[in-house]
Amino acid sequence: MKKWVARLGWTTLGLLIAALVGLMVWEPLVAEPGEAPAPRIYTAEIIRDEFGVPHIYGKTDADAAYGIAVAHAQDDFFTLQDVIAMSRGRYGAIAGQDGAAIDYVYHLLDARGTAQRQFKGLPADTRELFNAYAAGLNSFAEDHPGEVKLDNLFPVNGEDVAAGFALRQPFFFGLNNVIEPLVANKPLAPEFGPPIVPQSEKAPQTAAVSEARLGYPAPLPSGTEAAMSGSNAFAIAPKKSGDGVTRLVSNSHQPWRGGVAWYELVVESGEGWHFAGANFPGSPFPFLGHNENLGWTNTVNRPDMVDIYKLELDKNGTHYRLDGKWQPLEETSFTLPVKLGPLVLPIRSTVYRSQHGPVIVNDSGAYAFRYGGIDNLGQLDAYYRLNKAQNFEEWRAILARMDIPSTNFIYADREGNIGYFYNAAIPDRKVGPDWRNVLPGDDSSLIWKGPVAFDRIPQIVNPASGWLFNANNSPFSAAGPGSDLSPDSVAPELGVELKTTNRAARAAKLMAAAGTIDRATLERIKYDTAYERQGYVARMLDGVAALDLSDAPDLAKGQALLGKWDLTSDNVGPADAIALLMIRPFMSAEYQNKPEPDPREALSDAVTHLQTYFGRIDPPMSDLLRLRQGTVDLPLDGGSDTLRASTLWDVDEDGRLSVRHGDSFLMFMEWAPGKRVQSQSIMPYGAATTRADSAHFADQAKLFVEHKLKPVHFWRADVLANKANRSVVSNR
Repeated sequence: MKKWVARLGWTTLGLLIAALVGLMVWEPLVAEPGEAPAPRIYTAEIIRDEFGVPHIYGKTDADAAYGIAVAHAQDDFFTLQDVIAMSRGRYGAIAGQDGAAIDYVYHLLDARGTAQRQFKGLPADTRELFNAYAAGLNSFAEDHPGEVKLDNLFPVNGEDVAAGFALRQPFFFGLNNVIEPLVANKPLAPEFGPPIVPQSEKAPQTAAVSEARLGYPAPLPSGTEAAMSGSNAFAIAPKKSGDGVTRLVSNSHQPWRGGVAWYELVVESGEGWHFAGANFPGSPFPFLGHNENLGWTNTVNRPDMVDIYKLELDKNGTHYRLDGKWQPLEETSFTLPVKLGPLVLPIRSTVYRSQHGPVIVNDSGAYAFRYGGIDNLGQLDAYYRLNKAQNFEEWRAILARMDIPSTNFIYADREGNIGYFYNAAIPDRKVGPDWRNVLPGDDSSLIWKGPVAFDRIPQIVNPASGWLFNANNSPFSAAGPGSDLSPDSVAPELGVELKTTNRAARAAKLMAAAGTIDRATLERIKYDTAYERQGYVARMLDGVAALDLSDAPDLAKGQALLGKWDLTSDNVGPADAIALLMIRPFMSAEYQNKPEPDPREALSDAVTHLQTYFGRIDPPMSDLLRLRQGTVDLPLDGGSDTLRASTLWDVDEDGRLSVRHGDSFLMFMEWAPGKRVQSQSIMPYGAATTRADSAHFADQAKLFVEHKLKPVHFWRADVLANKANRSVVSNR
């Protein structure tokens, strides 16, 4: 008997070990193998300047795209692999539960299907650009096998890279704010009218049923950072600049690390592609910057790009009613990899689809959603063409295709033209229905087919004021009194936002007050750290001032200190630190359409934090707010929603706030009469943000905190005069 028990024990142990080993190795084995592009030889030259910024040269545009991939991998292969894993639905095998949430959305949006349907229809040279970029990633992975994080991730091809675009683009206009509450069975944001009350609030046990039905391991990651992504942009015409120079300022606010962190580069080919700017990991071209003749930058806009439909399902939940007929509800099951320590758990999940678009089924019912730019990858070609546009007419014609789903464009060129375009592939909705509410899913006439015409979106070209700006605000404040558009000029069904931001209020005020906006004035405006006492700022201050704190003397001291705040985040006033901590939660609520914090609780949190880590409530803000990268630890200024933006941060163990989001890639561009384009730029860290042993890991940080810029060596002779190293890369 004892022998049988022992044998059973050893058998059980063997099975357990086998199961654990299986959970450690299964994912790469079952993942669909990648396919390399058709064989072709690419060769590029990479010249790095004194700050490590790569200048990539190729005989053809495809050669240059190959070089872009290699140069970026040399600096940040770590992040590039994350992006590629997302584009193949395997990010959970790297990033665990958070990665699996992104993989779920990859399947929900049918990112791969979009790429399969649309990539082959792009122009041949655009497809070649993406395949060349993929070839560059494959070459680096092959040459550096020790850096590859996930087996069987490479090779990749242009379609894989395109799938990443299909996945990530909708999140720039807030699609996560629809997906997340539907998946979690929570009420939708206020713009969708009366909330969908989840059954889980009435019967908590049904929440588990909902997750089981979805097969989804956890709610989506917080949409806070996406929702709070902001930017500033300024364009000054020659008549306003004081010296006849056309100026354009790109002041994007993005995360400082990760898949949507900027990477600076200059590219030039023998086929006329010559551009300086920045891209995101996974892109074969810059998204903003300038060529010899023109430039542009982007800011996030917030149009109503998503419509939600309540579906009526049959009793089996397999069909939905449309125009009086039952249509099959498409169902696709798959396995999500979820890394947990050394193990990767296989979690089965299912997504649904109707003629409207993706469908989420929760305890409250079945909800389909449809969004601007759905099943369209024309942006892959549009950005490439914008890079090579030579004049305003050509550039605007490309934008007018409406292939880039969202983001404002601020434009300037050597001829002195400036322009603002509220670019958004807003659905072409019929007049009548309440598009801000949940729509009935049984009426096919509510399933729109494409975007509105380009001439219907707000746009201003060469305003009388001589200046333009955007700071994630309504398009009806962009050029000053007498030049701004009227809200009545835009149809309400377009869902154009009417909100402003503190940054926009400050920019409009400062620019309108300036008789001349020369370079020095423009820099002062861009680095402004003040708040206007209006909106959520005024409500926060008034709410704290109205508190009866006779029972809390420590909070009363904080109340008195905040009452003397000079409304700046310039590291000078004694109340700057407490105001910095107070502002952020109120700004977050404003940006996300959520209830504002309780003033007493917010004040208590700020006072407690400062007392705990600094022993006082009035430390210099520069001691609190820091730029940290490796051993670099520098003071920062600016705040959440100031023109000098330090928007989001991590709280380190010592209580300091390590900024991770705010002013990111900053570029000043200038076209002077009779002269070639010149530009300067700066990044928070450096060119090699994940290579701690690189000289360019954080070599721009000191300049960044001092409000200084470095030169952009747009012309080859200039970069050769300032080169740090030079190499040729090829897949021969």
